[in-house]
Amino acid sequence: MATRRRRRERRWERNRSWRGPTAAASPTPDHQRADWVSIHEQICQLLIPIHPSLPPLLSEKERNHGMEQLLRRQKSIAELAFSTAQSFVSGGQHAQAIPAALQALRFATQAYGSASVQLVPAYLLLAEASTGVGHLLQASKYLSQAQWIVLSTPGCSAALQGKLHRRLGLLCAAEGNFEEALYHLATDIYLTSSTFGLKSIEASGGYFHMANVFCHQNKMDVAHSLYAEVTSIWHSFLLKSVQAQEQMLESQPEMSPFTEDKEVCEGLVTDAQQAEATQVLNTVLDVREKAPKQQPGETTKVLHALAMLYYLAMDLAKAREVGTKALDLAKQLPQQEPLEAIDHLLKLINSKASYPK
Repeated sequence: MATRRRRRERRWERNRSWRGPTAAASPTPDHQRADWVSIHEQICQLLIPIHPSLPPLLSEKERNHGMEQLLRRQKSIAELAFSTAQSFVSGGQHAQAIPAALQALRFATQAYGSASVQLVPAYLLLAEASTGVGHLLQASKYLSQAQWIVLSTPGCSAALQGKLHRRLGLLCAAEGNFEEALYHLATDIYLTSSTFGLKSIEASGGYFHMANVFCHQNKMDVAHSLYAEVTSIWHSFLLKSVQAQEQMLESQPEMSPFTEDKEVCEGLVTDAQQAEATQVLNTVLDVREKAPKQQPGETTKVLHALAMLYYLAMDLAKAREVGTKALDLAKQLPQQEPLEAIDHLLKLINSKASYPK
């Protein structure tokens, strides 16, 4: 009986050890069901080879091989859980993202160690999801853990530091501490642009969140200026993506413009970029359309960017609807360049829609 009790205690300690100092309380039955829905169904088959311990009589070479396989599987599960959680967050399903992100943290801890910089993305995602469901104290704890790892890691990349400051800025904004939020978001822009460039889509997120803060402060001139920068960055990126897709299809005339476009697009715009662009551009469009002082040129650019995004995502009905709206507004502008570009996009949309599936 004593031996059996010790085994149960050891199993309990193993299950508990990954949680770390910022772990949430034990899950309720509702949380366990959410846990299953969000991640367990995807990783349960991968978990089967992890639980059994290695036989004691294996040679050192066999045990090393077994440990290498275990490590690879832990990393694979961590990546799968992280991408699943990220998808939930992108779709606004923050509660469903938390269990998946916790699994990502658990297996990343087992694979890399509790102080590894590899854990920071999982902590940041947990902070984002926790903020999304209003658990600001828990989000703060996750960010403190991420910040401790970053400060303890010599040579930590500027890009990762930028992501940390973005999450700190968003937490401060959620708490109503706007000045502190602006400080962190400005630091994010500085660090991110030093890696990717001032006009990069990676840096555009900092501009966007900073614009939202200025909106809350009712400093609309500054906010509109930043929204214009965000729109310009995404418009340029999506225009290049559409042009690149055109060139790829023209260089391969045997390729079906309908059945193969999905594969072509996957190399141009990632799912994460599509999700971010959809949220950002629709938010900017809503601000533009509700503004007391209308700026038709900027609104046209947002609509054009959204039409290109929907076109690349193969949502042709939505692309045509938004593109037509952009074209009608562009006809009121003195310059003809936007009109020609939007008209060309609508021709691409219509040609693709008429192609037999």
